[in-house]
Amino acid sequence: MTPANTATATAPPSRITEPLRELVAGIRQTVQRGLAPEPTAQLVAQRLAPCLGLPGLLLAEHHEGYPDRYRQHVLHAEQDGSFSLVALVWLPGQSTAIHDHVSWGVTGVHQGEESERRYRLVPGDSTARLVATEDVVSPQGAVAAFTPPGDIHLVRNSGTEKAISLHVYGADVSRLGSSVRRVYDLPADR
Repeated sequence: MTPANTATATAPPSRITEPLRELVAGIRQTVQRGLAPEPTAQLVAQRLAPCLGLPGLLLAEHHEGYPDRYRQHVLHAEQDGSFSLVALVWLPGQSTAIHDHVSWGVTGVHQGEESERRYRLVPGDSTARLVATEDVVSPQGAVAAFTPPGDIHLVRNSGTEKAISLHVYGADVSRLGSSVRRVYDLPADR
């Protein structure tokens, strides 16, 4: 297990759409309630869900991917570091390494479909092992909330079209570069 940044953050855009501005304001209200990570993530998920698939939510530049890896667009990073909103663009076949996160988070599929394999870390005599616990296929509109620990997974675009997902993290991704806490280089079910 090693610390890593699997997708480098791009600078926040100078402009965002009005629906995105409204989403950020709603997330801010939720985060400022000061609740524990799990209820915060659940409430942020409720804020994000109605925006998924909304035409005009993202600018054209937020739809741009990289040919060799998924691309992260930082849409907003709260000045106090309490949350960030990013768009991840996945071309067919692109995936993350197996990883976990620095904070609570919420993911929602804005366009296309994403596949996720979730893992459990199992200690062993000489080395630990990752055991797959669940495979999830998330279509447009699907939303999920998570809180560490126990958030180990691999995400990929196993479809034939571009996928875009929106992610909210309880950390300043523009400063950290990524929401990834650790990349796991252990024997794992693939």
